[in-house]
Order: sequence, then structure tokens, then C-alpha cells
Amino acid sequence: MIRVLVTDDDNFVRKSIISLIELNSEIQVIAEAATGIEAIELVEKLKPDVILMDIRMPELDGITAAQIIKQKFPEIKIT
Repeated sequence: MIRVLVTDDDNFVRKSIISLIELNSEIQVIAEAATGIEAIELVEKLKPDVILMDIRMPELDGITAAQIIKQKFPEIKIT
């Protein structure tokens, strides 16, 4: 099972992505985040296999959040 964290500040986009992912029984969405800060906090708690990350978000953009996550957890894939 591939464990995924979906991060996007737009609730509609986030829910749409999750709906598509859930069509595949081999992938499980374990959490969702609306900001880069929230994504980092969830990664530290849940250690997903993959993060789908929006690049433009409030508080902390996706590029900076991805850099922080990759420093701490280089094995996590971010797209």
C-alpha cells in the first residue's frame, strides 16, 4: 500500500485529487494539508511514502516545504 499526503490550499482541488486517488485500491490517502507548515507537521507524524504538493500556498509555499521535508526525510517522494 502506498501512503499519500495531499497538500493544496484549495479545498476543492484537494478533495478532487483525493477522490481520484481513492479509485486505486493500492494507494491510501493518509492525510491532507492546506499549508506547507501543516504538511511538514503531518509528515513528521505520519511518514507518508509520497506527498502531492501544491507550490503556491499561504504561510509556507510548497517549494520551501518540500526542501525542508527532503532534508529531514530524503526517502519520501514529493511531486
